[in-house]
Amino acid sequence: MLRVAAATLLLTVAIVLVRDAGRERIAWMFLPLALGLCGFLAGNTPDAALKLSGPAAMAASVLSGTAAVPLWWFCLAVFDDDFRFGPLESGGGAAWVLVALLDRGLLLPGQVGNGSTWVLVTMGIAMVAHVGFRLWRDLDGDLVESRRRARMRLSAAFALLLLVDLGVDVVLGFDWKPHWFTLTQNAAILLLAVQLARRLLRGDAGVLAFRGPAVPEPAAETAREPPSLDGGDASDGGLLARLTQLMEIERIHRDPQLTFAAFAARMGAPEAEVRRLVNHRLGARHFRSFLNAWRVADARQALADPSRAGEKMVAIAFDAGFASLASFNRAFKLAEGVSPSAYRAAALARVGGAGREAVRDGAGAAGASRLDPGF
Repeated sequence: MLRVAAATLLLTVAIVLVRDAGRERIAWMFLPLALGLCGFLAGNTPDAALKLSGPAAMAASVLSGTAAVPLWWFCLAVFDDDFRFGPLESGGGAAWVLVALLDRGLLLPGQVGNGSTWVLVTMGIAMVAHVGFRLWRDLDGDLVESRRRARMRLSAAFALLLLVDLGVDVVLGFDWKPHWFTLTQNAAILLLAVQLARRLLRGDAGVLAFRGPAVPEPAAETAREPPSLDGGDASDGGLLARLTQLMEIERIHRDPQLTFAAFAARMGAPEAEVRRLVNHRLGARHFRSFLNAWRVADARQALADPSRAGEKMVAIAFDAGFASLASFNRAFKLAEGVSPSAYRAAALARVGGAGREAVRDGAGAAGASRLDPGF
């Protein structure tokens, strides 16, 4: 009952996410995680009469053995809006899948176990440590209060899961699965599924009355630009004026070592108040993305300036406030869809033609979207 209920809820949440939020990458990342957990649930019983057999058992084994990879990726993506697969995530995921298939004898039937289980344990510890490091590293700059709290809860849950699971494997062996222990594991996954369903699934009484739900307006794409403060609450006037001074005049975003704590200190206000202002008023979800929007805008102006056509890319990156050329290239391409060198070539080509004035306006678009000094 626990296993079927948990699997049903997980698949329901996955289907709803893909159906209603299919344009969001996180929805598609949850689907393989749900399938992997379902595979684990399918085989997580000590009762031989309830175990699967044949192709179904093999499919469940594959899904269960590889579930750690989508779990790792999902936890990283949930707390990082700009998450992208790098060599570590891609290579680590591929290595885990290969070792897991070997461990289950699906690649080399004669090599079941044979030390590969301990390799998976070591890799699992590394994955959990990596997630914990990323969660705590970015905690200070996370501007979404509910997500900040979730970071701490997830870190604690991962640490507890690691200690319990590893402790059981080391002390009692990998085959130790008494009935109460598997029941507890399955109940924990069901609780997770219930929490996800509670947060994501909503009822609409209009559907039951055949009225149909209201069709929401499509959400506009979030521009990765320094935010404008046109309009707004007058009660934030003092903070907005200080923010204008820091970003427009002092250009503190050009400091690559700037932290949120230091920024709040320069603002002269409590961190919670500054976090609310930048998140609620300006729409930034992380301090890093807030700074990068300003830095990319500075870089765009420099790249479109004919007088700086011979300047090295690394100099432009450092002048804008990026700590490295790699981080500059990544942030710029994420914001503009092209590399900095491609952007420069296109911009300078247009400047050399009849559209000089239009390009100058385009290159200065950051100025039009900067903070209004009147605030």
